[in-house]
Amino acid sequence: MFAILTAAKRAAPVAASSVRALTRVSAVRTYSSRILPTAAGASGGHSKLTVSSDTCRELQTSATLHSIIPYKLADIGEGITECEIIQWYVKPGDKVSQFDKICEVASDKATVEITSRYDGVIRKLHYQDNDIALVGKPIVDIEIDNPDMTSAEPAADSVAVPTSNPAQALPNNDAATEPTVVLADSVPKNFAVDRTSDVVYATPAVRRVARENNVDLHYVAGSGKGGRVLKEDVLRFVELQKSSTVPNVTVQGPNTPDQPFVQANASSTAPGISLSSASAVITGEDQLVSLSPIQRAMFKSMTDSLAIPHFRFKDEIELDALMQARQRINKYLAEQSGELTKMTYMPFFVKAASLALTKYPILNARVVAEAGTPPKLQFRASHNIGVAMDTPGGLIVPNIKNVQTKSLMDIATELGALAQRGRSGAIGSADLRGGTFTLSNVGMIGGTYLSPVLVDSEVCIGAVGKVQRLPRFETVEIDSRPVERVVPRHILVTSWSADHRVVDGATMARFAVLYKQLLEYPEIMLANMK
Repeated sequence: MFAILTAAKRAAPVAASSVRALTRVSAVRTYSSRILPTAAGASGGHSKLTVSSDTCRELQTSATLHSIIPYKLADIGEGITECEIIQWYVKPGDKVSQFDKICEVASDKATVEITSRYDGVIRKLHYQDNDIALVGKPIVDIEIDNPDMTSAEPAADSVAVPTSNPAQALPNNDAATEPTVVLADSVPKNFAVDRTSDVVYATPAVRRVARENNVDLHYVAGSGKGGRVLKEDVLRFVELQKSSTVPNVTVQGPNTPDQPFVQANASSTAPGISLSSASAVITGEDQLVSLSPIQRAMFKSMTDSLAIPHFRFKDEIELDALMQARQRINKYLAEQSGELTKMTYMPFFVKAASLALTKYPILNARVVAEAGTPPKLQFRASHNIGVAMDTPGGLIVPNIKNVQTKSLMDIATELGALAQRGRSGAIGSADLRGGTFTLSNVGMIGGTYLSPVLVDSEVCIGAVGKVQRLPRFETVEIDSRPVERVVPRHILVTSWSADHRVVDGATMARFAVLYKQLLEYPEIMLANMK
């Protein structure tokens, strides 16, 4: 009897390990029936443990394989090699279907949402928010069903997972050790705002402001549509943080030693209190930050521009006649029921440039210089005029396509739509692609005389300053005699830069003179429109 019990104890682990092995294999294996001795029953007789081929099949049931594949960041065009991760819509453990949003990325051209091509489960995020992801490299690992691999060994980047409950198939003391994934729900948030989701909706510009002020957007209450966090929300949050966390600074005037101390925080000073040179000064710390996608694009394009010799030309334009024409047009628009209710000066500037480019097409061309071949000029038929815009995310230059075919009202409508998308960070790559000529209206901010810098895909760029009311001489006839008098005039200064490798100074000057004529005499612009 003792011998039987000993044999049973030795054989039981063998049988158990055989069962575990069967649950881990992907193919169905048939084992021959064996009779194993086991412990005697209560009656003292011998009982037998039978492990048959049917039992083995029932334990492992041809486990389904799941393959973990790296989901790579695809090329989104325009020669983009890297993108900034703006926000994740998923976290490890989330189930996704085809076309579900995975993350939002921002390049130097546009903001794009990346969607899934598979049905599966998110297993790993290769980047965090604000990290730079490289095109062609994995951004996330997705576990998907792959029945075609059931007969093959798992690859190095995939694992075989049985569909049966692993806790039942494997004893606790033999369970494989797996890395612990901390989900967002398990992290104590203590947010100031209760949210139904860990996804924060905000534009890249707002996220940039948050990064600059070291603000976690999860703590910010969004006042925009659908709980979207706006720039004003971030700035309001920063002010609240300063008022509640910045230590007070005691300030005492040098001539009033007996007066009580006046407390002022770092963000504001009480009205009527003058801080003298003896006042305490709060200084910050130096920071080393990475360039934003737009700044990286500017760094590259402006570095390339150093190889282009610039020819610069500046001239003054009297806008009094154009201002009167614009007033009449705006009066007409106010009486209509259309979307366009007001026209700025910019549509006139853009259309005048297109009409001048028709006569001087070389300024709409592009230098094609490839290694091993002589340089050439590509004359472009479309006048895709870019308009520099100062957006919350930085300077961008979307362009209006085929200006030569558009009316002033068409141009004004497109400019309004571009400005709206620029403010909301929704400028797409199509708006930025294919520019042939650029105008920059820096005068909206300030400045008179400017020096615009070319990009290597264009040979001419213009910039307009602010409109000034200045005295000018005018010759009039009084009693049949010419008399000069000083009159007020609205003056605009235009500044031009051309690629002096292919554009001579005379061509640039003639273009600028024609541009001036079209704006000073709007009827000539009207006569040349098609």
